[in-house]
Amino acid sequence: MESTSLPADKGDTMIHQSLKRRCINIGCITLITLNASRERTNPNFALEIPAYQSKLDALVQSEIMMLEDAMIGLGFSNAVYIPLIDSQPPVMLQVYIVYLGLNKIHDPILTTNHHLQLLSNVFARKEEAEKSMLYSYKRSFSGFSAMLNSTQATTLAEMDGVISVFRSRVVELHTTRSWDFLGLNLASHSSEANPLQLAYGGDVIVAVLDSGIWPESYSFREEPGTGPIPKSWKGQCVSGDKFDPKRACNRKLIGARYYLEGFEKEFPLSKSEYRSARDFNGHGTHTASTAVGSSVKNASFFGIAQGTARGGAPRARLAVYKICWSVGMGTKCTEADIMAAFDDALSDGVDVISASFGLRAPFKPFFFSSADIGSFHAMQQGVSVVFSGGNDGPDPSLVGNVAPWSICVAASSIDRTFPTRILVDSNLSFVGQSFVVKPINAELVYATNYFDDGVCSGQNWNKKTARGKVILCFSTVGSVIVDVDDAELAAFNASASALIFVEPVNRQVPDVDIIPTILVDIIQGTRMYHYVRLSPERKAVVKISPSMTVIKKSPAPAVAMFSSRGPSSLAPDILKPDMTAPGINILAAWPCKTPPTTLLPNDPRSVNWNFQSGTSMSCPHVSGVVALLKSAHPDWSPAAIRSALMTTAYTSDTTQDSILYGGIAKPADPFDIGAGHIDPVRAMDPGLVYDMKTTDYILFLCNIGYTISQIKRIVEVSPGTIICCPKSFPLTNSNLNYPSITVSNLQSTMTLKRTVRNVGRKKTAIYFASIVEPNGVEVKVWPRVLIFSCFWEEMSYYVTLKPEKQSQGRYDFGEIIWSDGCHSVRSPLVVLVNTSTNRSNTTAAAAAAEE
Repeated sequence: MESTSLPADKGDTMIHQSLKRRCINIGCITLITLNASRERTNPNFALEIPAYQSKLDALVQSEIMMLEDAMIGLGFSNAVYIPLIDSQPPVMLQVYIVYLGLNKIHDPILTTNHHLQLLSNVFARKEEAEKSMLYSYKRSFSGFSAMLNSTQATTLAEMDGVISVFRSRVVELHTTRSWDFLGLNLASHSSEANPLQLAYGGDVIVAVLDSGIWPESYSFREEPGTGPIPKSWKGQCVSGDKFDPKRACNRKLIGARYYLEGFEKEFPLSKSEYRSARDFNGHGTHTASTAVGSSVKNASFFGIAQGTARGGAPRARLAVYKICWSVGMGTKCTEADIMAAFDDALSDGVDVISASFGLRAPFKPFFFSSADIGSFHAMQQGVSVVFSGGNDGPDPSLVGNVAPWSICVAASSIDRTFPTRILVDSNLSFVGQSFVVKPINAELVYATNYFDDGVCSGQNWNKKTARGKVILCFSTVGSVIVDVDDAELAAFNASASALIFVEPVNRQVPDVDIIPTILVDIIQGTRMYHYVRLSPERKAVVKISPSMTVIKKSPAPAVAMFSSRGPSSLAPDILKPDMTAPGINILAAWPCKTPPTTLLPNDPRSVNWNFQSGTSMSCPHVSGVVALLKSAHPDWSPAAIRSALMTTAYTSDTTQDSILYGGIAKPADPFDIGAGHIDPVRAMDPGLVYDMKTTDYILFLCNIGYTISQIKRIVEVSPGTIICCPKSFPLTNSNLNYPSITVSNLQSTMTLKRTVRNVGRKKTAIYFASIVEPNGVEVKVWPRVLIFSCFWEEMSYYVTLKPEKQSQGRYDFGEIIWSDGCHSVRSPLVVLVNTSTNRSNTTAAAAAAEE
């Protein structure tokens, strides 16, 4: 046997057993050494293996198992591991997810029995296996989660039919006017409204996987004329703590579920949390109302940003899946619960899934995360999944949720600001950004009076009181960088009445604060500093006015500093993020019993609307637009919908210059904004779309190392379809039929293929190609003209990339645009030339001579 099982010790009895195992060498190494690995066994066992070496005849190399702390998969090695399984309680039980691929049994009861049978192989008794299992994923795909030790997980990973086994990790949330900025006025009687928009996403079911919902919010009420719940809906509205389905759910909020099994294995549930789909944190209510909230007039945050709040698809239906729960002053989600939510949502009949969460780097391979697995099976069922890209910018390669079958969204600003006037001693005037709701009149003091070295943080507070005063703090003091949240909490503890926080413009993101916090730039902050410090005998009096709301402020949009950037560390030949959308200072619905800021649990304020920033906010903007597209084009695949959004996205701001990088005078590139900023109106009629078929996903799986047998267990194909790894084109992800073209390692001339489908309003159309070449790359497109004779017709073209320079260690950018005079179908070109440094100098000289 390849595993060894020993009975449990009884009482204090010492049991000594000698075991014998025989193995056959089928590897290419002739010298075999056996060693005992004690760290993978129960410490109550003393494991001894006599030193042993043997010289054997080499046969063939074998494919065996590789173990890693958080992931177990297949790899090539010459180390053989024989697990030792005992029936004692394991040293450390952790939640593991066992993924089996497609659910080919199609009977939930039989599927669960199959999971238990598989799990029983690593337990002495079936009852132990049943007790260990948390979830059986049996509705939309096959797999389960269970409490296991690493040895048991390793054993399961070796079994036939198992695709992957991995730890259930803790996932983080990526935490109005925006729709007007996007060009969606949603006025049903407007003569300018696009006919394709008028359904407003009607009868499209959007699932929001988040922290739950506050059902009493006006954003989730039934609007007049709301029809019956779609017949495709098979979900439930589950009762729970302070959540009565008869009152909470209606024809707008049609479903609600919650998932705790994985979370409670990692954290204790807060006493103030709701053991139901009700939202305690506020994040889920905010994202849901952004995506599909009904229109609500006179929404504001204490009078700031007053107007009509609405979601992108206000007539779409909402299904809520609560997967995230409060932990201290934060919120956590677990992958075991996320897998269960995906499993239910797909079986319930949703059309779009909005998921504002993600893991942080280092990222695990594809199909070793719940997001990858759930979204892949969603894609196969025609369900679009929209993810937030993360808030770890501006450093490169930290963008998450990069699978080619989902949509990854960056965050950017809109044309609305909240200027706040600051007047010092009635003769010095400044303007910052904030959400100040009441006038402030107090003494202005510098941080050194209350914080050691002038660093505004809780650790540096000298316990002196600043009661009633306004503290001036800098984000950078010497080599120390202070976070604004830390500074405002420190100022609050010092009993200050307000905080003026000085930091570079590109890092400024006004937030709802526990005390009024006004952000000013370095120049203004320095002037205030000099005024206060040069006249210490004089008390400076500062007057701060309530914040104003200013719209149509240029330039906009600009990329958020915090938005995670590409290139993808997992798949560098696929451009991620795909696009950007509004994610800064978004006003949306909020639970009235949840404080507007999470920094202070006993914040007495109550609001129905709140500002939030993050890719968590940009994600539901795209989800709402996807619902509109789904309503207008029900026959479009998730890939076609993503293509429409990408090829119609724009890269210029309101001044007609390039969208800026994080508030500074540097143009954003595709690693910041993907294909560009979404344009919902143009996306309704993109002209051409790049669709992706089963063969594209098979190519991708081949490229990342999956075998044919594994692919057959993952990919759902039509009867008679032959699954094989194609050899006619380079095995590179650059050759996927993606709306963007990315080559991360161009060493020599490469030819790629793309296929487009005519979805324009005209049956016949002629498209001409124009090219903007990346620096140092010759680009040829053949043919340069595409002539479509009917609607839905597909045509292919080829792109040849030829390096004309030696590697400079940087990416260069260009684009290919197909135009018929009405539509402009744009694809970004992203290329990193990596030619040999030993190229002949004569080649370079000849090239220079031709110029």
